[in-house]
Amino acid sequence: MRSMSTQLGGAGKALLATLVLAVSLVLAGPYKAYALIEIDITRGNVEPLPVAVADFLGGDDRERQFATDIVGVITNNLARSGLFKPIAREAFIERITDFNAQPRFGDWRIINAQALVTGRVSLQSDGRIKAEFRLWDVLSQQQMTGFQFFTTPRNWRRIGHLISDAIYERLTGESGYFDSRVVFIEESGPKDQRIKRLVMMDQDGANFRRLTNGENLVLTPRFNPRAQEIAYMSYAGGQARVYIYNIETGQRQIVGDFPGMTFAPRFSPDGRQVIMSLQQGGNANIYTMDLQTRRTQRLTNTPAIDTSPSYAPDSSMVTFTSDRSGNQQIYVMSSDGSNQRRISFGEGRYSTPVWSPRGDLIAFTKLSRGKFLIGVMRPDGSGERILTEGYHNEGPTWAPNGRVLIFFRESRGERGGPNLFSVDLTGYNERQIQTPNFASDPAWSPLMN
Repeated sequence: MRSMSTQLGGAGKALLATLVLAVSLVLAGPYKAYALIEIDITRGNVEPLPVAVADFLGGDDRERQFATDIVGVITNNLARSGLFKPIAREAFIERITDFNAQPRFGDWRIINAQALVTGRVSLQSDGRIKAEFRLWDVLSQQQMTGFQFFTTPRNWRRIGHLISDAIYERLTGESGYFDSRVVFIEESGPKDQRIKRLVMMDQDGANFRRLTNGENLVLTPRFNPRAQEIAYMSYAGGQARVYIYNIETGQRQIVGDFPGMTFAPRFSPDGRQVIMSLQQGGNANIYTMDLQTRRTQRLTNTPAIDTSPSYAPDSSMVTFTSDRSGNQQIYVMSSDGSNQRRISFGEGRYSTPVWSPRGDLIAFTKLSRGKFLIGVMRPDGSGERILTEGYHNEGPTWAPNGRVLIFFRESRGERGGPNLFSVDLTGYNERQIQTPNFASDPAWSPLMN
């Protein structure tokens, strides 16, 4: 569980505005481990765990409205994960009236709830919201975890995401991914004259925010894992360049003044470098740039097209695509450019490799026999597994915990266009992510701090 410091300096205050405290609640009694309530998410086709999210308590109308809204965020997050099955409120027998009292566990067992979430919301004298919750194991009649949060009223949604993450982590043993954002390219207008804007939203589609006005074509946005920045490619000025956009200030800057076209940018795990492709003539090679010194380093030097670089989470390796073997395949190399070797050998062409934040897998797009596939393989190329296929799937991006992918899929027809979808590593929980217009090139942020 992440806690927010009460001491925030300038930029942090402006961005967070703010979740300032997260502390453990006193547990109702000594905790005991009960395997029945835990979910093994390493298996395929996990049976969703029945969970009841009770109405959070609130004193006045405003507190009750915040409570209702927060419960809605929690319920929707858990349902979308595919690991939990929220029970309809109409089935509830007990109505929680005292946050500090133990629930009547028999009433929850009758409706098949295995986990129960209770909570309350109160407004503080300084105008902040205080939200508390408890997670109960219904079968063992034990409290499993509990936290309280303080935030400004306009950040109430983050409370819902943080509580969802705490529930996910306690029941699966892995960190959650709900308190995160997605940046992507919004597409509108006729198919042959699409306006493309840089857009950011919460992972559940809320807080939709356009970052560019559509005047210039923008592509392939990527989050800085350590700062409030996005790298992307833009055709501003008539030439493709890599830019960095500051989320807090709205300012942007060009990453270097190279003679050729730069594209496919991505930050290093420490956020201090950008790795990208530089096209000169008929070939493209991979370069890095130190964002402080502006020093560049060339990592590949071939007559082929080397592109779509992505770092391993420990920065020791880079995966990329190259057509040096005759068609597009996935390669890996050391972060200094040495030890370049091909790892994909299946039928078809591979593209857009992205290293999992866990370090155990590389996600990719594959074109084989007219089908566009989204799959994963181990960093040595073994264990290739297809998660989903469609008319035109592309551009996978990892959730912060490495258990879910977002990608975009093009729909057929004159009025067709790309839409965002998510799928988990089992391949069973595929869902469309609703956006106001067509959407492509998604990138998932790290967990917010």
